[in-house]
Amino acid sequence: MPQQAGEGEAAVIGILAVLLMTLCGSLGALFFKRASGKSQGLVSLLRTPQLYLGGCFYGVGALLNIVLLNVWEYSIVYPLTAITYVWTLFLSNRLLGERLTRRKVLGVLLVFCGVVILTR
Repeated sequence: MPQQAGEGEAAVIGILAVLLMTLCGSLGALFFKRASGKSQGLVSLLRTPQLYLGGCFYGVGALLNIVLLNVWEYSIVYPLTAITYVWTLFLSNRLLGERLTRRKVLGVLLVFCGVVILTR
């Protein structure tokens, strides 16, 4: 019985790690977007703090990806990275003021359904 409880806890930690990994990927892209909007060229871009913040988020996401690959199959972990699209849809609307359209929401829902099918 304690083994099953431990397995359940490990699954919850894994799911939380996937959510954090995908959030970091989405935040990395968000800060890259912000950095690109503030730069006037390569030198200007390299002086933009958002560029480095985006890189840090991507780095943390990559490290979490590596950790997850040590415990789960690649054919499970990689499709789960599509959850990044869910975060991106939400963050682009809330933080960049981008419009949510039916097409965008439907597209992300279809990708998410595909993830659910692959991981069952």
